[in-house]
Amino acid sequence: MIEPALPKTEISARDNLKWLFILRNLMLAGESLLIVLTVYGMDIPLPQDSLWLVIGAIGAVNLYTWLRLKTDAPVTELEIFTQILLDVLGLTTLLYLTGGATNPMIWIYLLPLILTGIILPHAYTWYMVILTTSLYTFLITYHAPLPAIEPRFSETAGMHDHVLAIREKNYFNLHIFGMWFGFVFSAGIVAYFVVELSNTLREQERKIAEIQAKQLRDERVVALGTLAASAAHDMGTPLGTIAILVYELEQTYPPHRFPDLLEKIHIIQKQVVRCKEALSVMSASAGEMRAESGQVMAASTYIDEVLHQWRSQRPDIKLNLSVIPNDRLMQAQILADRTQTHSLINILNNAADVSPKDKGIDLRIDCRDQQLHLEIRDY
Repeated sequence: MIEPALPKTEISARDNLKWLFILRNLMLAGESLLIVLTVYGMDIPLPQDSLWLVIGAIGAVNLYTWLRLKTDAPVTELEIFTQILLDVLGLTTLLYLTGGATNPMIWIYLLPLILTGIILPHAYTWYMVILTTSLYTFLITYHAPLPAIEPRFSETAGMHDHVLAIREKNYFNLHIFGMWFGFVFSAGIVAYFVVELSNTLREQERKIAEIQAKQLRDERVVALGTLAASAAHDMGTPLGTIAILVYELEQTYPPHRFPDLLEKIHIIQKQVVRCKEALSVMSASAGEMRAESGQVMAASTYIDEVLHQWRSQRPDIKLNLSVIPNDRLMQAQILADRTQTHSLINILNNAADVSPKDKGIDLRIDCRDQQLHLEIRDY
């Protein structure tokens, strides 16, 4: 009988989506604060209606993400990458409305790029590099200028020098403020995520140490059980021989002629019976220890460990993994032992041996009728 649990890979993807949700909240707060400070603190006119419309659109995406996290549907890497793309498009729109590449906040393109590099495979990172670089290049030429803060490139008729000086000073102040705000915002983001990443690494190290200790303990238990079973088998044969010889001696020497010998023969028979009983207990204990070497664990964690072991043996084989999520699978638990692991790895190896490398093998995971179903298909 099993109880439901999300696959480990699904849990990791869901955690990454939660981090993206948190980071987007921080980004929305920072952008809103920056607009307010620029408009009301520095008296720089900005297209507020358009800017707040974009902020609202990004907020709507984050609301969808919050609702999405409350569902049980699996989170994929492509879905996370798509959400980061939406963030990049939102940032691009904000930058387009506020001076494009001349905006001192243009550095913000680094945030989605860093986030993609941390939580997604390398291929997605290069896609993000190409996208952000292309958008940055686009904003150099195409953007909505900020006429009230632009520096003086050419004097117009009737423009007073002191007015030009004030505009240039405002432009300089805007860049100084943008660099200061960028440093403060970046420092806060980096400090927060570095601390969380450090805690995550410590937790992973602790779990790895626990797994190593458990594996060492299991290996010792299995070795002890094997030794006990081997000793019981080796000693069973000579004890059987002794029992036969004692029986023959009892039949050969009549009790009325050799009473002392018969008494000693009975003592030997009793000791042989005791030895056989001790060997039976040893064999039973060895079997129990081998059974107890397994443990109840989340089915998703166990399957993830089995696949990790198999991938380390067959890294060249493509594995098409299909997980059918349902209520039972959300918290599924299973009694896992070494024999079961070896059996699954052997089946996967057999399928890999007969399948072309370009097609690989299929693994379908489903939970129904209180049973966990693993379907392995070869080509």
